[in-house]
Amino acid sequence: MRSPSVEILEDFFTGNEDASMEIEESNLTDEDKEDPFLKFIEHAKSVLSTEEGDPYQDAVSCPSWSWIANRILRTCAAYSSGVTPAILLSELAMSWSEQSRIRAPKKHSLDITISRKKRREKSPNTVTIDSVYEKKFLSLNSVIEAVIVDAFTLTGTDIHMLCLGDICSSNTIDLYLHRRFYNIADPCNGILKKGREVLLTGCRLRVTAGNSRRIRLLPTDNFVILLDEDEDDDAMLLGAQFCSDSFSSISLDDVAVGASYSLYARIENIGALEEIHAKSGGLQRKQITLVDNDGARLKFLLWGAQVLIANLLSVGSILALDCPFVASAKDSSLEACDEICLEYGSVTKLYLVPPTPHKEQVSVALTQNQCQGSRLLRATNPSQGHMVSQVELPCDSHGSIDFSNYPFRFYVADLHDKMTGVSLYGAVIDIRPSQGMLSIRIEDESGAAWAKLHLTGHWSLGRLDTGHTIFISGLSTSLAPDKSIQLSWHEDNPGSSFFNLSCLPVLLNSSCLHRLSRLCDLSTSTIDTMVCRVWVDQTENFHVEMRFMHTPCGHLLDTFSGPNLECRFCQRICGAEIQRAFSVRMTIADGTSKVLVRCIGQTAAEMLQISPEEFHALSEEEQIIYPSSLESENYTVAIVNCRREFPGKNFEQCHDDCIEWEVTSAIKS
Repeated sequence: MRSPSVEILEDFFTGNEDASMEIEESNLTDEDKEDPFLKFIEHAKSVLSTEEGDPYQDAVSCPSWSWIANRILRTCAAYSSGVTPAILLSELAMSWSEQSRIRAPKKHSLDITISRKKRREKSPNTVTIDSVYEKKFLSLNSVIEAVIVDAFTLTGTDIHMLCLGDICSSNTIDLYLHRRFYNIADPCNGILKKGREVLLTGCRLRVTAGNSRRIRLLPTDNFVILLDEDEDDDAMLLGAQFCSDSFSSISLDDVAVGASYSLYARIENIGALEEIHAKSGGLQRKQITLVDNDGARLKFLLWGAQVLIANLLSVGSILALDCPFVASAKDSSLEACDEICLEYGSVTKLYLVPPTPHKEQVSVALTQNQCQGSRLLRATNPSQGHMVSQVELPCDSHGSIDFSNYPFRFYVADLHDKMTGVSLYGAVIDIRPSQGMLSIRIEDESGAAWAKLHLTGHWSLGRLDTGHTIFISGLSTSLAPDKSIQLSWHEDNPGSSFFNLSCLPVLLNSSCLHRLSRLCDLSTSTIDTMVCRVWVDQTENFHVEMRFMHTPCGHLLDTFSGPNLECRFCQRICGAEIQRAFSVRMTIADGTSKVLVRCIGQTAAEMLQISPEEFHALSEEEQIIYPSSLESENYTVAIVNCRREFPGKNFEQCHDDCIEWEVTSAIKS
């Protein structure tokens, strides 16, 4: 049987001997003057969409717009020398085929059934048992969502084993059960028996010797047992064991004389990973906020390797803690007014009641018709003529709707309160950095909006400036005090990504991602990154300046006063991450017009065809006459409108207010 990816590629290349020619020829019509990147996403979507899909798993039959954009840009980042439609479609087809295979239930003889009402959102770190067998590898942060197929003891020992399977795999895998769970693994009365769902992470593989090369999972205490309140046995367990204690009944004095508790609470928040510096060294910690039935709150702390357990939990779920370790907040270095907190002790067991997944019918915004045209609003069967007026999207317990699987492009005008997983594609028209955060104003065809980017650790966004075209996913919306919509983005959240298309080297080397424009077509109202073939005009406004640059963020420094200098743009200490860089003002031409532009850093070095160190070593006279050596050189360049929307100084003093255009990347033609 052929794989879905092979079928997709064969269907695509049938009758299309040169895929790139199809994309190029489309530029000849007025209708196809749209952004080539957006056009390719639309084309890829039509190729990947199957004609018939499972109504329940509609995401399998049609990938979301954001998913396609993300995969294309990840591939572009990996192929910096250039991509073709064949490369991109092959990567997309294989990725989508793998994702569809993971989501689709397997038909096998094992009695593994999960009712549709109990199906829940998978963790982004979830792997299938089949994939473990294929790769012979399992990372510590991988999550296995499994069903117990059998529970047994090894012959002649007291070692308990669980045979695990999942609905997406045809294989099963044996787990050496951790000894803390032996008392609930009794074949007759134990909870860990056939049909029970469990979640585990922090697993290590043991590959047996011999011809069979059988894989087993070594013991892990990062183990959570799933319960269903609609099942009589589970409801009786919860009522008998977990409903008598509450947070208010916990006493440190009682704990000191051997008291233990069984607690039942809702997960209100899962905090970010923290680094705690103690005398014995650094230690990682995660704080989970729990709320019991009386509305009382307590912190549940995970330390060191235990932080992986947070991958098994989700906000809104009910967590039942059997014999948690009770500690004083002071002893746990917890800066809170709470007297006590809970920890995952040596005998603690965790039971989870996942929230019932809710879905919301969302009307397709009129923006789709206004900005994209009707051809993108076809149903999952592209050959059908009826239009999609509503889509079904998941909704959490707080009423926030997850748009990560929204099938269409999202626009600024579509933003409303309580949205998550939003992706936007547009130009940065304003930037306001602050410590640990960056506020950017994103503009697309429908409008503009401010987004607060919460960054963690080292600067990872690369060079970013006004006019640059970006794709950002993982945005969330909320209402500001003035009732306006505010966007936030957390770099370390699952599903968060950020790409600066204007500075991607692959853009200029890939004809399927750009359309050649003329300089006379440039307009101050444009928000796109334009690609032109130009030469340098030696007679007008050519100025080269040597500066120092903070390499992670790509912005110039006013002065260089040592390693403790703080970059004014990213608000980080420069340290040793400083190098010489060009700041160039020049006039470029292409026969239809001349444009005054600026460029800095590596782009300027590409235009000058010399490194800053080599140029610095030239004599003053040689530096003056050097631009004349570029007279016969031609370039393909990416140009953006860099004029800022708000008055005031630019971060780089070399940015002349009269210069409206920046060359963000360049290659010698």
